Amino acid sequence: MEELQSTELLDREILEDARKKAHRILKTAEDTIKNKSEEWEQKLSASLAELEKKYAQQGRFAADEIMARLPIDKRRTKAKKIEELLRSAAETWYKNLSRERVRDLLKKELEKRFAATEKFTAEGGMRVQIHQIEQTEAQAVLKAALPSKSCIIEEIHSSSAYPEIILETPQARIYASIGKIVDYLLSEKRAELVEALLGKEILLDQTETDGGKR
Repeated sequence: MEELQSTELLDREILEDARKKAHRILKTAEDTIKNKSEEWEQKLSASLAELEKKYAQQGRFAADEIMARLPIDKRRTKAKKIEELLRSAAETWYKNLSRERVRDLLKKELEKRFAATEKFTAEGGMRVQIHQIEQTEAQAVLKAALPSKSCIIEEIHSSSAYPEIILETPQARIYASIGKIVDYLLSEKRAELVEALLGKEILLDQTETDGGKR
């Protein structure tokens, strides 16, 4: 009987000791998990703070860049709009021209280029290419500008929206183009055209935008 009680007592002691050890192990594990969790939360908080700081800085840089570019973009938009208005005004000017006036402008362009081209001679044949102009009109222009010159006329396709006459000889190639007249006016008479279309204040503002260049 005593031996049985001793065995039971020993079993209880072993079980109690096992429970204590298990409790210590679990307690240690809980403490470790808690410490690791706190450590992870601290690292996470630090990482989030760093990211917030980084993105806030990037946001400031982006905002500064946008604000710096805004005046440039505004000037570019205004310059583009002015250019569109000038081109539109040029197209309206051309549409209001009579065909007689168109032929006269082309004739004067040819005469001016004949006079400036030393290599051009009236001898021999001449090949003529035309765009946005009828053959009868081209013949009238050529007869008026160079009455003694024989030529072969052919129509060509061009990207230009305006009439063109191109003369080819063995010595030279000569252009007469309403488009070139328009380009000249938009380049050389730009200030006067902007002032006439939009007023003097816009002209002064545009001159400041271009750095004072006229």
